[in-house]
Amino acid sequence: MFNKDRSSDSPSSRREQRKEEREVFGRRGTATQYRLRESLLSFGDDFWIEDAQGNRAFKVDGKMLRVRNTLFFEDMQGNQVCKLQERLLTIKDTMTIEGANDEALATVKKAMISPLRDRWTVKVGDGPDLAVQGNVFDYEYTIGEAGRKIAEISKRWFRIANTYGVQIEPSQNDILILAVTVALDRMAHP
Repeated sequence: MFNKDRSSDSPSSRREQRKEEREVFGRRGTATQYRLRESLLSFGDDFWIEDAQGNRAFKVDGKMLRVRNTLFFEDMQGNQVCKLQERLLTIKDTMTIEGANDEALATVKKAMISPLRDRWTVKVGDGPDLAVQGNVFDYEYTIGEAGRKIAEISKRWFRIANTYGVQIEPSQNDILILAVTVALDRMAHP
């Protein structure tokens, strides 16, 4: 899906890649799982991110009455771990993700033209860039790095309205991937 290098596109290498993805993202996979459930009646776009056991892991605190869309991620002790902020006056929809000390972690930009599937690029400050592809109508997204899937976002796992499941490869930065997920939701479904 993300592989731009077609030299390794033999049937055996594709089969091997699918097998590795099943080991991480399958039913009994090793991926870290989270659930994002937005409340329709919340005041100021506040909601919780829960772990696989249903325990609250992070709070997303949406700030009202601001010119641009701003969200803060907080841990269970109330410490700010990152901030998402909409960039104004840009040609493409853009959100920035900043760390607790206002250091730039990533910039999420929507592709200009993508008629069949939604596409975004995530420019990560201190790591490889990420590519996001998805279906805006089905709420299904895949995040890839260097040709391999590192996270999966899906609404199909839950029957509850405004609820997403997120599976993240164990070696990834969970906060960054969750922040990208929230940014995608804000840009795809304003």
